[in-house]
Amino acid sequence: MDATTIEHVPGSAFHAHVAGDRGVLEYGLSAGRMEIAHTFVPAALRGRGIAGQLVRAALDHARAEGLAVVPACPYAAGWIERHPVYADLVADR
Repeated sequence: MDATTIEHVPGSAFHAHVAGDRGVLEYGLSAGRMEIAHTFVPAALRGRGIAGQLVRAALDHARAEGLAVVPACPYAAGWIERHPVYADLVADR
């Protein structure tokens, strides 16, 4: 399996680079909150846990920066439900 490199584009996205392809998690920042808007992994990379790696990277960043998280992306919301150690980051709506 090819190694995954996660790149943070401050203020907007996390990219996962694998074997020449790229997955992306897009987010926005406002008033101390990170809104995870969209997670996308190309078909060639699906089934490898790459979307989960992107969500984990975003949540770890949010925790380190003291940000609350709004998981507007259905994938991110489901991932957080499956990984309750991150539930404390979810902002009250």
